[in-house]
Amino acid sequence: MFTGLVEAKAVVHRLDERGSDVRLTLAVPPANGRGEPLAGDVKLGDSVALNGCCLTVVEIAGPAGELWSFEAGAETLSRTNLGELSEGRGVNVERALRAGDRLGGHLVQGHVDAVGTVAKLDRDGEWLNMHFTAPANVAELLVDKGSVCVDGVSLTVCEPHLGPDGDGGFYVALIPHTLHETTLGDRSVGDRVNFEADVLGKYVQKLLAPHLARAGR
Repeated sequence: MFTGLVEAKAVVHRLDERGSDVRLTLAVPPANGRGEPLAGDVKLGDSVALNGCCLTVVEIAGPAGELWSFEAGAETLSRTNLGELSEGRGVNVERALRAGDRLGGHLVQGHVDAVGTVAKLDRDGEWLNMHFTAPANVAELLVDKGSVCVDGVSLTVCEPHLGPDGDGGFYVALIPHTLHETTLGDRSVGDRVNFEADVLGKYVQKLLAPHLARAGR
């Protein structure tokens, strides 16, 4: 479980393709944005969110333990934007939530629901309004001022809408800190991003579905 508060931007150090799978090695900074140790502060088997996708640490290397390796299978690569990474690209990194930590974002599982697209960028002084297109399975779960995870970043939903085909969109208002500390500041129109809808909305939808079906709605 994660919070959507990105700890650092790591850099893709190496990509090794192994058939339909990929071994991904990241170079992680020595400390997170709060000054807490990061490199050297994970163990084999730990869960880490990469652009919002939960993966397992399978190897730790480097003199300071700054090289973390993960394995991503065909399913993960097809359902997230991790398959589009290349060496030198930035990746949002967050270690799993510890019991007793502050929950500053929202509950994030690290299970990407869909990949969407950056549709428009509107500058508002130092802020940036980033507009997205979202597939139906995400768009139908969004509520105004609710939470959504975009590339591992917990954000507030603004003006969600559904189109006639079921797909939809929304935008988020990004403050300078978020633009600087995460990869969202590097995004351009047309880029693909990972979405995870709020898990609370998924359970509500699941519970209501049979009742709505009986009511013919």
